[in-house]
Amino acid sequence: MNPINNYPQPANRQVEVADILRCHIGDYLKRYNMPPEHYRVVYDILNCRTAYLGGHVEMCDQCGAERILYNSCRNRHCPKCQTITKQRWLSARQAELLPVNYFHNVFTLPHELNPLILCNKPLMLGFLFHAASQTLLDFGKNPKNELGGQLGIIAILHTWTQTLMDHFHLHCLVPGGAIAGNGKEWINSKGEFLFPVKALSKVFRGKFISYLEDAYSKNQLCFPGNTRALGTRQGFRRLIKQLWSKNWVVYTKPPIERPEWVLDYLGRYTHRIAISNHRITDFSDGRVTFTIKNRKRKTTETVTLDAVEFIRRFLLHVLPKRFVRIRHYGFLANRGKKKNIGLCRLLMNLSPDIPEVRDQSVQAIMMAQAGIDILRCPSCKQGMMRKIYEIPEGSGNSSFHILRPVSVTDKDP
Repeated sequence: MNPINNYPQPANRQVEVADILRCHIGDYLKRYNMPPEHYRVVYDILNCRTAYLGGHVEMCDQCGAERILYNSCRNRHCPKCQTITKQRWLSARQAELLPVNYFHNVFTLPHELNPLILCNKPLMLGFLFHAASQTLLDFGKNPKNELGGQLGIIAILHTWTQTLMDHFHLHCLVPGGAIAGNGKEWINSKGEFLFPVKALSKVFRGKFISYLEDAYSKNQLCFPGNTRALGTRQGFRRLIKQLWSKNWVVYTKPPIERPEWVLDYLGRYTHRIAISNHRITDFSDGRVTFTIKNRKRKTTETVTLDAVEFIRRFLLHVLPKRFVRIRHYGFLANRGKKKNIGLCRLLMNLSPDIPEVRDQSVQAIMMAQAGIDILRCPSCKQGMMRKIYEIPEGSGNSSFHILRPVSVTDKDP
């Protein structure tokens, strides 16, 4: 037998977030407390594709070569576990595309809110979704904006800048048109932009501040640590006054004119995490160097951080358990989506039947995306790899030996 897994690892192996966590999570814990949801993310990333999560052994049916494949953690914050999930999600959206322009609006929260958001993520990020989606839906219903009907919206949350700092914003992709109020007409959008961004910004600001004030009056917000002053009546009123005085950033990008381009475009935003492994260029002497895109200069640059600071910034972007970061509104809302898309197609003189999308296998996805047949033997290039036995979970030592809280047994947050 020719054991493939005995081949030596290449000296220039890509540095991973897991490597940084493995070396410096202990240093991080000396400086910072770690809530259970952060612990779960660290635990999963460190154990992803290791013997601790189990796996299986495969053998080539021609040359007898064997290889070990360990299970992935499937945590949505893991840099190694997003590709397959993303491709399956995009494939499911393929049948939902309409033959119209798609518009991209981005709604950004002022950085003055960042400390409060970090202490109240489920509530405050929920307000971001509600304020942005309701702003777009209200503009769509208003006949003064040339549509006067119901829009469809795909909203995707991002929480980071290129340097991993907190920057909470929502990407909204909107088909260029609306279902008329009587449900008997499809109204196409006109012009290069869906709605005027200055007007969107003012309404978005008003809605978010209204939600925030209502939550404060109902004692739904918490104000720990450096946010304690904001919890006083005077401090909160000062914050609200500051928020009203700012021009909130809403911007729009040119429309995507071809439906076949929409999925490629969506793929840039869905299932992304704060940093991917391929952006890390160096990890040595307790410091991490990674690439960033300077959009003003249109150049690629590098940033170097202390490893503990890198971990702190990475964990800023862990979302609360069960928090949904991709949401659908209007005629694309999950409830009634199939019926509504069928109606849209019918009003466009197309067949109302939506093609059924079958769930793709990992093998099919890898072949389509990378041209790699993962079942073909990498040793002889002739045979096919067949599973010969399972490796049970817990077969190896965990990469995270610190006492685990009870919630570590929960599923991916």
